[in-house]
Amino acid sequence: MRNLDGQRVVVTRAVHQAEELAGPLRERGAEVVLLPVIAIAPPADLYPLELAAAQVDRFDWIVFTSANAINAFAAALGREPDTVEARIATVGAATQAAAQRAGFNVSLTPDKYLAEALIESFEAEKLNERRILIPSAAVTRDVVAPALRARGATVEIVEAYRNVIPETAAARAWEVFREPFPDWVTFASTSAVENLVRLAGAHKLARVKIASIGPVTSSAVSAHGLEVAAEAAPHTVPGLVASIR
Repeated sequence: MRNLDGQRVVVTRAVHQAEELAGPLRERGAEVVLLPVIAIAPPADLYPLELAAAQVDRFDWIVFTSANAINAFAAALGREPDTVEARIATVGAATQAAAQRAGFNVSLTPDKYLAEALIESFEAEKLNERRILIPSAAVTRDVVAPALRARGATVEIVEAYRNVIPETAAARAWEVFREPFPDWVTFASTSAVENLVRLAGAHKLARVKIASIGPVTSSAVSAHGLEVAAEAAPHTVPGLVASIR
């Protein structure tokens, strides 16, 4: 189905994740413009992550909200992930698949791909005095940890990685967002929204249709006075592709 013939679509994902979105867009006839506005960097201080990984068996649960957190934690672990005694929770099907590829045994994944749904899925669990580890980005939307603490859990957050702007992104953004403007720009995270607004300016993004992977990312778009033309349902990369008609 080539329902995107003639459409220029900007993909803002990190280089190592871009093809998951770019490939299906090309299959539908789109001209894909790669503009990675995120690069994954190690934590500013590796010690807290390494310490948490070394002491992983003192936790009852590990909560993963992104594939990047999974990869960073697995690299710091120093043992086979399937030997970890803590139960593993993931925020959605894509994160669950990433955890399983890394070798973790996943115990809990909500049907909806939202942090709030993950919190609700813990309701059947007795979380009082449970010890929960959340490896995450340096700057993240802190929804899960406060809610789990409110249910009596002891939650430890460790910085597993940082989202940084690639060195070449500014020049690339200037090249992409000028006449003739692309038809679409896609966002799969709030970090991508913030970084591209910083690089190109909201006034230029206002001249392009915006596709978002879900409500949290859409809220970040709206916060800059921009309109979301398409939102993925479900909130996955295939859903994002399908939302662009």
